[in-house]
Amino acid sequence: MKYDLVLLHPPTVYDFRKEMLFTGPISDVVPSSPVFEMYPIGLTSIGDYLERYGLKVKIINIANRMLLNPNFDVEKKIKGIKTKAFGIDLHWLPHANGSVELAKIIKKYHPDTPVLFGGLSSTYFHKELIEYPCIDFVVRGDTTEKLILMLLNKLENKENDSFFDIPNLTWKRNNQYFYNELTYVPDSLDEFEFPGYRYIIRSVFKYFNLLDPLPYKGWIQYPNTAILTSKGCTYNCLICGGSKNAYELNCNRKKLVMRSPKKMLEDIAFIQRFTRAPIFLLNDIRQGGKEYVDEFLSGLEKMDLKNEIVFELFNYADEEFFRRLDRAMPKYSIELTLESADEDIRKYNGKLPCTNTKVIEMLQYALKHNCAKIDLFFMTGIPNQDYESAMRNVDFCEIIHKECDESSRISYFVAPLSPFLDPGSPAFENPDKYGYKKFCYTLEDFRAAMKQPSWKNMLSYETNKMTREEIVRATYDSALRLNEFKFRHNIITKDVYDEVAHKISKSVEFLHRLDEIEHLPDSLKSDELAKIKDEVDKINRHSICGKNELKWEVKKLFADIPSLTYIGAELLVTEIIKGIKCRLGKIDRNMVVISKSNHK
Repeated sequence: MKYDLVLLHPPTVYDFRKEMLFTGPISDVVPSSPVFEMYPIGLTSIGDYLERYGLKVKIINIANRMLLNPNFDVEKKIKGIKTKAFGIDLHWLPHANGSVELAKIIKKYHPDTPVLFGGLSSTYFHKELIEYPCIDFVVRGDTTEKLILMLLNKLENKENDSFFDIPNLTWKRNNQYFYNELTYVPDSLDEFEFPGYRYIIRSVFKYFNLLDPLPYKGWIQYPNTAILTSKGCTYNCLICGGSKNAYELNCNRKKLVMRSPKKMLEDIAFIQRFTRAPIFLLNDIRQGGKEYVDEFLSGLEKMDLKNEIVFELFNYADEEFFRRLDRAMPKYSIELTLESADEDIRKYNGKLPCTNTKVIEMLQYALKHNCAKIDLFFMTGIPNQDYESAMRNVDFCEIIHKECDESSRISYFVAPLSPFLDPGSPAFENPDKYGYKKFCYTLEDFRAAMKQPSWKNMLSYETNKMTREEIVRATYDSALRLNEFKFRHNIITKDVYDEVAHKISKSVEFLHRLDEIEHLPDSLKSDELAKIKDEVDKINRHSICGKNELKWEVKKLFADIPSLTYIGAELLVTEIIKGIKCRLGKIDRNMVVISKSNHK
């Protein structure tokens, strides 16, 4: 089969299966592994949107295929693909190495096939990316579905010299680089699917392949689902690449845009047709205002809701909010990134800038109104935080636990800001002002950092209070202390406690060994690194918390096979009808235009 576009998701480091990479805790509090094999949900939206116009679009999660099968041959896979264009996401900066290496492989076997890059990191580094011979286009901005369709139309029609009218596009011709103005910033998200679960299920049946589009390793056994509620942000946290200032700088998005409650309710209804896994609402829905929240929660009340809904909270919530959540659904949970126990640090950074008294009060309200699970996240490596401040995070956990009647429904986590300080964030753009020293500036700097054997040397920054060594020490010491706190209060079992304590001890040992190896002659380094690779791989995942601590209780992962088959058949019939309409000219892919209201 020949496709119109094949979207590839890269691993962080292309040759991670061969390299000795001690990634430590950099992915311990996210669903994916240190390879960051979970692709951004924007890929599914792109696939869904393009296929509405009769195009054939396939997602191949290269990172996950490499994880699932140590013998998976990436070059053979890419060589056998027949497509009119390739797309590679560079959304999260840790993929800086793997994304470009994949592009090189594509050009090795398909020298005349266009290669597109997209994502927030691609947008930020678009001028560097376009200089790579293996990259032909960079589609900039946070919403690129229409832009990619316009580009594919021009390529299909052989209009190779007329890309000037596609906004947000970076491209090259005859060794000249062109940067079209970033003016397409849609003020509505409802015509796009975030994420496109219909597209994923349909593509499995349409292209007869289950493994290629899987979101991450273990998704079949534990299928977390998520809905993107908004783009842009009303908050301006110093270290966040998705902050208000970062969105304006990088994507020209000057204000928040929310998906409508109606579309989100439709997504929830569809998701619970095929799984009972929790549904994460990405970003704080309260950014949309009281009327928005009321409309959404009223809609949930009217549904026969079977899945647990997980809410992110960016600031204090009063008792009425939790009372409303409890009334709207049978089961809900919340996630809070406190970052620091120090009120002044939280206020300075912008994350949950309320008092500790208010934090505890909010947690008590949540528990009182039947919140099923509360995840609290603390961080090392933030502005104005020294070693003692990092250790006070665990002291605050003790206080919270006591004030909340030692509830087993609260889970506590600590993790480093790693591996990179987000480009576009206020702290990255003004490091001296906000207490940072940067080690990485260019894309090549970040590509080189990801290949460092030790996660300590992957860190792209130091703070005004801690060196990289001190950030690492604060991370492990606070994680060890938190592990002891959890065991002492029966939050984790003895087995989990022992495993985490062992991994932290081994991690510190490996850091010392890697420091020693660093001083060896280059001729000896590779041999010494190879000797410890297998040992390191065993502790590279869940090194500072138990592997199941982040998981929600899920009684039924998938709907039964007949139900899944029915959904797939239903979507395929819709696809066939759409294809007929395209052939009859009722749907014309060349008629897609960008309204002036979406130009900024």
